[in-house]
Amino acid sequence: MKNQRNIYVVGAGAIGKALAIALKSADRNVVLLRATVTEPQETEKDLSLLLNTGIELCATIKISSINHFEKLNGIVILTNKSYGNKYLCDSLKEKTGDSPIVILQNGLGVEDIFIKNLFPLIYRCVLFATSQVIDNHKISFKPVSPSAIGVVKGNSRELSEIVEFLNTDLFPFKAEENIQKVIWKKAIINCVFNSVCPLIEADNGIFYRNSDVLTLAKRIVDECTQVANAYTIELTSQEVLESLLTISKLSDGQLISSYQDILNKRTTEIETLNFAVSKMAEAIGKAHLVKETRLSGELIKLKSDLSKNNLTESILSPI
Repeated sequence: MKNQRNIYVVGAGAIGKALAIALKSADRNVVLLRATVTEPQETEKDLSLLLNTGIELCATIKISSINHFEKLNGIVILTNKSYGNKYLCDSLKEKTGDSPIVILQNGLGVEDIFIKNLFPLIYRCVLFATSQVIDNHKISFKPVSPSAIGVVKGNSRELSEIVEFLNTDLFPFKAEENIQKVIWKKAIINCVFNSVCPLIEADNGIFYRNSDVLTLAKRIVDECTQVANAYTIELTSQEVLESLLTISKLSDGQLISSYQDILNKRTTEIETLNFAVSKMAEAIGKAHLVKETRLSGELIKLKSDLSKNNLTESILSPI
């Protein structure tokens, strides 16, 4: 039976909690693991998921931390922020064994540290949903379309099994043969959302509501698509923009993760988005193609650093 396999969701943020609730509601064996915080003991907490339909689902979720387990036998889903992957890799290396890890994170190259450390089974998941913390026990969640999972190291048979274990009506997944194209497409979209939205302090719906903002988005998409094409990823600006607008409409009113991070004085994932595209462009002598992508990333890093240091706009105002 599919519900007899253990599923460990690493990362107790908005997406991790939403996924844990969806799996538990579908009668899966799921444990939510904090990536960096040590729980004093395994606990159970009542969490609720507020859907865009207005329906609210509640579930009692087991919450623990990685160091409480000698072995993680099952499926390990990484929903933590990608900048923590080095620490997480060290924590997981002796615990996962032959268990597959599924990396559900934004950006380019987030799987590299796990490849380098010889994890035997690695799968990438591209998220097509938005989630936002309302309070410690309640999450808002808006699915856009089934989130794609593909093979980095592994095989198609196990991929099908993983999708079967994770897929629910509430939080759907699908197998994807050409996962690198999907990764790039979503990374480009996230380069736009995760830079433009926090800079103008707007929700995800701004791109279909405002033509001037959409024009800015198109310039960043055009830059990033050229880099993708240079790396033999067949994408057009038009298809990326169409997906961007679909996500913008379906997640209207939702705040993108980097904007949430800045508001909560946390580090953003901009390094694996705008900066990653910029570095890949620079590696092939095409840094001149991504000037706006790079600049918007630098502005987000600056905004994030100022927020974390509790500096205010008035400090930077001219005398």
